[in-house]
Amino acid sequence: MALSNVFTPGKVGLSFELFPPKTPQGVANMFQHVAKLVEFQPSFVTCTYGAGGSTQDLTLEIVARVRREFKLTVATHLTCVGRTVEELRTFLQTARQLDVHNVVALRGDPPRGDSQFRAVPGGFQHANELVGLIRREFSDMGVAVAGYPEKHQEAPSMEVDLTNLKRKVDAGADLVLTQLFYNNDDFFRFRDCCAALGIGVPIVPGLLPVTNFAQVKRITSLCGAKLPPAFVERLEAAGESADDQFRIGVEFATEQTRSLIEAGIPGVHFYVLNRSEAAAHVLMNVAI
Repeated sequence: MALSNVFTPGKVGLSFELFPPKTPQGVANMFQHVAKLVEFQPSFVTCTYGAGGSTQDLTLEIVARVRREFKLTVATHLTCVGRTVEELRTFLQTARQLDVHNVVALRGDPPRGDSQFRAVPGGFQHANELVGLIRREFSDMGVAVAGYPEKHQEAPSMEVDLTNLKRKVDAGADLVLTQLFYNNDDFFRFRDCCAALGIGVPIVPGLLPVTNFAQVKRITSLCGAKLPPAFVERLEAAGESADDQFRIGVEFATEQTRSLIEAGIPGVHFYVLNRSEAAAHVLMNVAI
């Protein structure tokens, strides 16, 4: 199924994002968790890949296996990093052959050690160019793009960032998946600004339930997301207790998800970090 068809009026869609593990045992463990997540009947499952495309082939193997074993709609991430247009075209042809018919199209982060993104000769500089390629030559494929409720770190202003997003949507994107955030007001402002610009595709909030405070501090420092002070205070008060951190994180994510559903979101996209427990608890609490 194409991403343009996964949302049903009156029903909240659900999706999960995986990442490629570093070892075969890690892949086996991940699929045990995927089997548990599938019980919640997700609309689709995506898989990202490592910096610079280091795990691109494994990403495609993972989503193809999810498609094959669970008969789910899947989407592979694809970035412009280190790839010529011909290499991107080859990847898309391979994806189609593996029955992977949806792409999360991204510019991608600069390789480690580089301060800014540089397209390779014969490559793309911007994600909207990748979206355009897919629309022109792989018109049967669905396309999701990234949105940033708190602004992409490289964008000089929110206005510029939103203009870049509209360019991606106008190039043919079917939906927007947002970067993780912890203040729903940031999402609501972002959604209103998108509507004012004429961005009419579904805008799906991306959520990462906190299960480990130190881990989420690293993640948010990399992507620029802000943790609410009161939430931070609760997590700090939990000390080194993994159980308390998990409980507090699930409680916060539950209320965040419930508030978003009440505000009429088309779906929710969970960054699950290849685990099932936190997302499962939240979903049971909100009964999507």
